[in-house]
Amino acid sequence: MSVLIERAVEHWEFVSPLLRKPKNEDDYDMLARALDELLEITGDDESHPLMSLVDIIGDWIEEWDNTHHPMPKPSGEEMLGYMMREHGLTQSDLPGVGAQSVVSEILSGKRRLNLRQIRWLAERFNVPVDVFI
Repeated sequence: MSVLIERAVEHWEFVSPLLRKPKNEDDYDMLARALDELLEITGDDESHPLMSLVDIIGDWIEEWDNTHHPMPKPSGEEMLGYMMREHGLTQSDLPGVGAQSVVSEILSGKRRLNLRQIRWLAERFNVPVDVFI
C-alpha cells in the first residue's frame, strides 16, 4: 500500500464527511458551514493546499443549489431596474426606451418592454437581447 493511501485510510473517518456530495438539506448545510470555515482559512490564497477541497465542496454546493434552489429568471423590466441602479441612471437617461413617464410605467409593471426598446437596451448596455426578454 502506498504512503498516500495509508495516510488517507488513517484519516478517512475525519475527512470523509467533507468528501460526499450532499444527499439532503442537512448534508448541504454541513458542507456550507465547512466551506465557510475553509474560506476563512484559505483567504485569497489560490495556492493554499486546501483550495482543491474548497473547489470540490463549492462545486457540490453550486450543483445542489441549481437543482434544489433554482433562481427564477428576472423579467426584462426587473433587469432594466437593476441595470439602471448599477449604472447610476435615472429614468430620463434612457431616451431609447421612451420618455421618463414610459420608463416609469415599465419599471412599475404597468407596461412591458417592446422589441424596439429591448434592442436599444441591449445595445446601450452591451448585453444580449435575451437579458431583457
